[in-house]
Amino acid sequence: MRKLTKSLPLVALVVASGAAQADDWFTRIDADPRSELWVDTGFATAHFDSGKGLNGRNTGYGAEYRFSGTMAATAGHFYNSDRSHSSYGGLIWQPYAIGPLRLGATVAGFNGYPRVRGGRWFPALIPTLTLEYQRVGVNIGIIPTIGDRLYGGVSVQLKFKLYDGK
Repeated sequence: MRKLTKSLPLVALVVASGAAQADDWFTRIDADPRSELWVDTGFATAHFDSGKGLNGRNTGYGAEYRFSGTMAATAGHFYNSDRSHSSYGGLIWQPYAIGPLRLGATVAGFNGYPRVRGGRWFPALIPTLTLEYQRVGVNIGIIPTIGDRLYGGVSVQLKFKLYDGK
């Protein structure tokens, strides 16, 4: 699982580049209004420092509401890498794409990490890639390492579309 999770961003980029035509390989996503509701799983995380005994099975649940072509609100709860419960809430902004792969970042608040503000809420900026096909998708977050307080890695989250108000 760890090898698969570490190679997933590269696989997604290869698939995206192969699927895109030369004239639309890198595009700006249209910000038109949308109404999509997605339900999200927890995360599978491959940590950059795998020797620390961190939890990579970050079980949980979440939701996304995409209200424009480039923005979605997101919130959820999961069992984090420090083996504590965490909640999050924020916005996903993805204005660009490489083929079907959306590129951008998540700006969110997180809690539950004992070494970050004693488990209280803190802000985070997470580079985020998304690949979707009809009613299923995957979010890939690149979590930065913050000293010995927050251990970085690549997190993969599955998602399923419940509603599309097209």
